[in-house]
Amino acid sequence: MSVPETVTVFVPRDAAALAVGADKVAAAIEREAMARGQDVTIVRNGSRGMLWLEVLVEVRTEHGRVAYGPIKASDVPSLFDAGFLDGGEHPLGHGFTQDIPFLKGQTRLTFARCGVTDPLSLADYRHYQGLKGLANAIAMAPTDIVKQVTDSGLRGRGGAGFPTGIKWKTVADAKADQKYIVCNADEGDSGTFADRMIMEGDPFVLIEGMVIAGIAVGATKGYVYTRSEYPHAIAIMEEAIAIARAAGILGPSVMGSPYAFDMEVRMGAGAYVCGEETSLLNSLEGKRGVVRAKPPLPALQGLFGKPTVVNNVMSLASIPVIMDRGAAFYRDFGVGRSHGTIPIQLAGNLKHGGLYETAFGLPLGRLINEIGGGTISGRPVKAVQVGGPLGAYFPPSLFDTIFDYEAFTAAGGLIGHAGVVVFDDTADMLKQARFAMEFCAVESCGKCTPCRIGSTRGVETVDKIARGIEPEKNKVLLEDLCNTMKFGSLCALGGFTPYPVMSAMAHFPEDFVPAPVREAAE
Repeated sequence: MSVPETVTVFVPRDAAALAVGADKVAAAIEREAMARGQDVTIVRNGSRGMLWLEVLVEVRTEHGRVAYGPIKASDVPSLFDAGFLDGGEHPLGHGFTQDIPFLKGQTRLTFARCGVTDPLSLADYRHYQGLKGLANAIAMAPTDIVKQVTDSGLRGRGGAGFPTGIKWKTVADAKADQKYIVCNADEGDSGTFADRMIMEGDPFVLIEGMVIAGIAVGATKGYVYTRSEYPHAIAIMEEAIAIARAAGILGPSVMGSPYAFDMEVRMGAGAYVCGEETSLLNSLEGKRGVVRAKPPLPALQGLFGKPTVVNNVMSLASIPVIMDRGAAFYRDFGVGRSHGTIPIQLAGNLKHGGLYETAFGLPLGRLINEIGGGTISGRPVKAVQVGGPLGAYFPPSLFDTIFDYEAFTAAGGLIGHAGVVVFDDTADMLKQARFAMEFCAVESCGKCTPCRIGSTRGVETVDKIARGIEPEKNKVLLEDLCNTMKFGSLCALGGFTPYPVMSAMAHFPEDFVPAPVREAAE
């Protein structure tokens, strides 16, 4: 098989790949190709989500893309020696990318293009079915768009799982001279990176989703609110918005239609609480990021007091495929009331950490032990936290719980943004409970007493248990504090902090024995 005149090589520009030397790898490939007189075009794609293989270099061959990883700059000469430009064998080779088991087992709808295309090539985006959903939406009545989203069963992927279509209908039915679409890209949960991957790897799908949302509810302006910790995502989103505007996808006439929609990126200042929608809206308005009391709901009085759709990146990025393939197509994935696919982010003490998009219904244990490959330390799994720092800790006895909103609720947990963080048997769950309370105390906006004071008292109470000061009495007090926070806090920060604390106490009581007693037993 001969090497074609020009070979396309893909080197990710995703932040996870950059962190382990992707720029150096790209530069090394360019230098080596030049030194050997070989014509190579380097495309800086997004990540495929197999983070343990980054930097994952791919080569386009006549039979498909061939993957090599994890590649360091020092590996590049040996890649050329092995004939990797023609898909040659190498110790770091994995064969065809699409056949790698971690990727092959997925159902990629939202992430269908992520890692496949040049993120800033509109031609690439169109080639891989992009903008078909928007074209369909323009040809429909706005009410029919809302109905299709409702019929798809799509629920908010940011944490609460609220039906997206109902939220859109509320905004669509509201009477106002101005409405807004706000994308909550303030991805602050530990072990989560799906929003960042989309913004860096397939920004046009988010733009397309927001435009469709604007047409559906009568909004003409959109904002992507993201974190200062995401400089690469911000830069790529801003460039993609400029490209979309120049191409007429954004502006006074969306793709030549009577609909107008434009958008911009706004950067937050690092407050975790601004992931809560009303705090986010305050921050967007230039105010301090504190929680608003509800009602009024943002759908009726949101940004600048106008009706506002606030959706997570994953929710909005799911819209184009729904509008392209239809409500029934999307709805047929999943189980029960959890429809479609969920991008699960596997992190922590795990061999194969990364993004795994699948239909709802996969058992937690399969995700950890089979797909994730178990712990990287080789020690037994002790606990898995699902849903970020406010998610419950699940022991192996609950690993038959399926990824489904209702199943997790019944087991005392929450899916949240679908971040999964794995801990081995060296983890101290009393310390993890203390961390949850401390995290809440640090990140609280201070507006409500249960969150502001309860979290501080929670840290003190856990410390007393650890020191052996009236442990049984303080366990009861800690449970009482958790109930007060759960039912009395204004938002999910204070309301969900009890989940990790109570689950740690319930499932790992041996770790809540005072330190002096534990030391004596050892």
